[in-house]
Amino acid sequence: MKKHILTTLLLFTNALLLAQTYVYNGNSNFINDLMCTVEDGKVYDGNSNFRQDILYNVKDGKVYKGNMNFLKDIVVTIRDGKIYRGNSFFQGDIVFNIQNNTIYNGNSISSFDIIARIEDGKVYKGNSRFRGDIVFNFDGELTTEEFVAVWLTVFEN
Repeated sequence: MKKHILTTLLLFTNALLLAQTYVYNGNSNFINDLMCTVEDGKVYDGNSNFRQDILYNVKDGKVYKGNMNFLKDIVVTIRDGKIYRGNSFFQGDIVFNIQNNTIYNGNSISSFDIIARIEDGKVYKGNSRFRGDIVFNFDGELTTEEFVAVWLTVFEN
């Protein structure tokens, strides 16, 4: 009985360790359209999981460039759904904010300032719900910080 429980626990643990989220271009799920892979707070280029292919990593509400965690490597800081440039918390440094699965420009929550919407793992351009307006999609769960790192991967790289 103990052996059975231990085996089950090991299999469950291995499944959790292999949990990756794949991000695809548009509405595709083809390997050719794979943009990045997210695993354990790190965003890898394409289908890679090699250390040298880390584009961004997240830690303590900050998104860092590459695999470094130095102050100079901070790209954005996230607090209360607001994404600030660098290590700043100044109102004027808010790049965009995420409220109720909607991404707004700057500090606005006006429907005129909607950049994108997130619904069922799909990111739609603007306030659209049309299949042709899907910018990218992902097949797993992402934290807010991981999502912002993916957003940077899609739009900054």
